[in-house]
Amino acid sequence: MRTVVFSTKPYEQPYLEQANAGRHQLIFEPASLSSATAHLAAGAEAVSIFTNDDASAPVLEALRAAGVRHVAVRAAGHDQVALPHARHLGLRVANVPEYSPYSVAEHAVALMLALNRRLRQADYNLRNYDFRLDGLVGFDMNGKTVGIVGCGRIGGVLARILHGFGCRLLGYDPAPNAALTERYGLAYTSLEEVFAQSDIVSIHAPLNEHTRHFIGAGLLQQMKPGAMLINTGRGGVLDTEAAIAALRSGHLGALGLDVYEHEKGLFFFDHSHEPLPADDTFARLLAFKNVLITGHQAFLTREALQNIADTTVEHLNCWARREASPHEL
Repeated sequence: MRTVVFSTKPYEQPYLEQANAGRHQLIFEPASLSSATAHLAAGAEAVSIFTNDDASAPVLEALRAAGVRHVAVRAAGHDQVALPHARHLGLRVANVPEYSPYSVAEHAVALMLALNRRLRQADYNLRNYDFRLDGLVGFDMNGKTVGIVGCGRIGGVLARILHGFGCRLLGYDPAPNAALTERYGLAYTSLEEVFAQSDIVSIHAPLNEHTRHFIGAGLLQQMKPGAMLINTGRGGVLDTEAAIAALRSGHLGALGLDVYEHEKGLFFFDHSHEPLPADDTFARLLAFKNVLITGHQAFLTREALQNIADTTVEHLNCWARREASPHEL
């Protein structure tokens, strides 16, 4: 099956080639999918896209006109795809729902620990031969209350890790998992109580019409003064302007992000030679010493890349056999 793989990065291509083993004709395209690049899929039966590609209704129509019949999303999140319109056009869309919950959960903990123990500042001081410990005081994770918003597979792995630290766990999820309570003592409560009681809140919620900006000024003000917020879910779940206001007031003690609501066109590209930052909001975030941002790399482990590649190729295998993929949306 001829497939154009949009937004291909050097670190993922070997995994896709290994998983494919020559079965399908993969055309690796570094450009992102958009209305301006959809023509690159002409003659292909399928495309594979990533998080920041544009699969809105007009782009899907252009793909359909170019002969595309299948869309394989190389991620769990699929908010970039206009699914109702895809179904209307007869396009099959599938994602990778479970590539590695460990990769994201472990990255969330890495952000917590780095912010808590002031590792960025400590590294900067040490490289300047300043070995004073002033301003580097952290806290024990043991005994602290951590709220997990979204207790699916990733949230469940995070609960397991934090339970090992000796944390008290609170959870919010529309579909509570009793096993997390039984194994790790996670207590489900309201979203408001999670924010009010937690020393750290970690977000693992998908982005949809119900969750956009649902972490806003109201919830942030309910947090304990000095509490920490981590978001490795979706950028649009957090109202960034509200978070900046909470940081500026000092109410929000620390913010760790692997996702950003305006990351499309920013993350995954080299902007180092540009004279000025194009995104003022992002520049303001970077100005805070108690903010740590990584560029959507929580998924980036060898195991996750292999699982993403294997599942993506399995979609193509199913479609080539004129069968439905088990992960179609």
